[in-house]
Amino acid sequence: MRRFLEPERHLSLSASGLTPTMRYTYEQLAKMIDHSLLHPTMTDQELEDGCKLAARYGVASVCIKPYAVKRAADLLRGTGVRVGAVIGFPHGNSITEAKRYETELACKDGAAEIDMVINIGKALSGDWDYVERDVKAVCDEAHGRSAKVKVILETDHLAKGGAGLSSDDFKRELCQLSERAGADWVKTSTGYGFVKQPDGSYNYQGATEHDLALMRASVSAKV
Repeated sequence: MRRFLEPERHLSLSASGLTPTMRYTYEQLAKMIDHSLLHPTMTDQELEDGCKLAARYGVASVCIKPYAVKRAADLLRGTGVRVGAVIGFPHGNSITEAKRYETELACKDGAAEIDMVINIGKALSGDWDYVERDVKAVCDEAHGRSAKVKVILETDHLAKGGAGLSSDDFKRELCQLSERAGADWVKTSTGYGFVKQPDGSYNYQGATEHDLALMRASVSAKV
């Protein structure tokens, strides 16, 4: 979710009396939404339809796969909708130089935002230096091309913690590491962090209120 614009405040009547609430305009709400176009089977027509939908509703951005950045940038030129590209998606396993180069190409094709996935296995191994260098390489490349970076932790894979840390402490460490490396945002999940369930199926939980509060508290106000 995006940074919030200052909302209009008003009073509403609740069971306990008058309480302050917040009201957002349609435009403010729309600019909190990144429209995701990331399904593995997405066709060219579905990409075009998704971009047109994003433009019609005036959302903040479309989030797409790297090969589609150039086409999306053409479709969205002049609409006020940004193009964001995923890097090392969805599992974060590409080598650092591949992530950096993928970022370079995405920015050249018109991406204004980069959503990168950390190297989850390296994080769980406690190789913090590697993970921080990985994030920094992408941030440095993107920032040098006037793009911003969102770092995805993939919280579904972190429920048991790792590297001798509890789940919450592990996520705090990753948030602080990401900020040091230059991240503009930290994010919970890709939507593709499938974990084996007790019945043998694979599913994911994605963002939780607990993780959002934890991550918000783990970085400074600029992130």
